Amino acid sequence: MGEWQSSGPQVGEQSIELPTVEDTEAFGRRLAAELRAGDLVVLDGPLGAGKTALTRGIAAGLGVEGRVTSPTFVIAREHRPGSPEGREPVGLVHVDAYRLGDGPNALDELDALDLDTDLTDTVVVVEWGGGLVEQLAERHLRVRLRRDPGTDVRRAAWEWVG
Repeated sequence: MGEWQSSGPQVGEQSIELPTVEDTEAFGRRLAAELRAGDLVVLDGPLGAGKTALTRGIAAGLGVEGRVTSPTFVIAREHRPGSPEGREPVGLVHVDAYRLGDGPNALDELDALDLDTDLTDTVVVVEWGGGLVEQLAERHLRVRLRRDPGTDVRRAAWEWVG
């Protein structure tokens, strides 16, 4: 896995190459070390780019309960805080905004999820949320994932926005 050192939220975009799904999950665990209740993470990338794998890693790093799978058909899944070693327990809300689309009802459907309330005591991770959910928090972590054609190699670029 590519080199990445962090001593807290960084300024400016950073990037990393993720040769395997396991590397993507490990990167998620490393990101989780920087996340706290109230943080919003917006994941952007095409199908197969690794958004759910990254979320599995974030969930593992947060120590939440339950198996993490794509919430495509249920739109959102809530994972209760577990008993992580060395950190404050925090829950996770995993949202797949793909089916919300970008039509006139998208904001109403988003509002019905009540994510702004969830942001007080959980980390909210939103797949396909770019251009839709950023207004929920004063700042958010934007992670752009890409997959190299014909390989399993993924590339992630991330930065705190706001």
